[in-house]
Amino acid sequence: MAHSPLLDELNERSREVFRRLVESYLATGEPVGSRTLTRAMTEKVSAATVRNVMQDLEFMGLLDSPHVSAGRIPTETGLRLFVDGLLEVGDLSQDDRAKIDETVQSNSADVASLMDRVGSALSGITAGASLVLTPKHQESPISHIEFVSLGTDRALAVLVFSDGHVENRLFKTPPGQTPASMREAANFLNAIAEGKTIAELRTSIEQEIASRRQELNSLAQELVEQGLALWAGANEKHERLIVRGRSNLIEAEAETNDFERIRTLFDDLERKRDIAGFLELAEEGEGVRIFIGSENKLFSLSGSSLVVSPYMNADRKIVGAVGVIGPTRLNYGRIVPIVDYTAQLVGRLISDRGRR
Repeated sequence: MAHSPLLDELNERSREVFRRLVESYLATGEPVGSRTLTRAMTEKVSAATVRNVMQDLEFMGLLDSPHVSAGRIPTETGLRLFVDGLLEVGDLSQDDRAKIDETVQSNSADVASLMDRVGSALSGITAGASLVLTPKHQESPISHIEFVSLGTDRALAVLVFSDGHVENRLFKTPPGQTPASMREAANFLNAIAEGKTIAELRTSIEQEIASRRQELNSLAQELVEQGLALWAGANEKHERLIVRGRSNLIEAEAETNDFERIRTLFDDLERKRDIAGFLELAEEGEGVRIFIGSENKLFSLSGSSLVVSPYMNADRKIVGAVGVIGPTRLNYGRIVPIVDYTAQLVGRLISDRGRR
């Protein structure tokens, strides 16, 4: 967590009042009054003294008064200060660890099913909405490529990745293609593709075709070019964003009847808005990152927090991310270790599958 200069402006009493107020708010979601804080303070102080401290914190932009009552809640700036400088992250409980471990214990080579289970587990354990960005298939090395004829003008491109994922795509073949030209095209690609990702293969394919043009007949050449363009087409989204736990968010905000905010959030998610940006956010820092309210530029919803962590493959490349989204009064101390452990565990599983 980054250190905030604003924290240096608080004396010991102000820090304790601020910390206890935020902790009480995160636990209850209710404005916190001076009487409640007076009873919790380590030092014996009057309610009037605590009120004065709260007024100073409000003047600094760390607290706000949502109602006419004397209670205060932390602002987004206040929550950021708390998360960066005062948050005590607990250890992952044995119960939470066991639930996560149980979810991923499977011999299935289906990465998509694994990620679905991870999303459901995160949502259930945290009582929030989970976000899981699955590995980009083009980031995984290629094991084998095959072309299967389906008629005079159609063929199936079969692309097998080293992580066990198999992708099948239909495409239109050049006129006059023959079984021989399809075998030739597949042999050509397999000779140069093994160990390369789609992105890496695209950068070298044109040079290879140019240097070996005599070895590759025109029909096979067209199959190579069309098939590869199909796999790595600019309009294709290889990432998959899995969202679980919509009902959790609605229940969390039911008292305020703010269903429009929840609907807007999920409209954003279901449209997969800025899905690449989601991964970029995770890549910007090491380990778990926390985005509070309007800091979260991925979604229109400002009254939410996102706790997210990237995970890596066997080559230590970031290939996806897992996260939890909920109201700004998330239990950050519990959510952070859950997201961190899940991301590390998924990374190990993805790496193990890549070595098979």
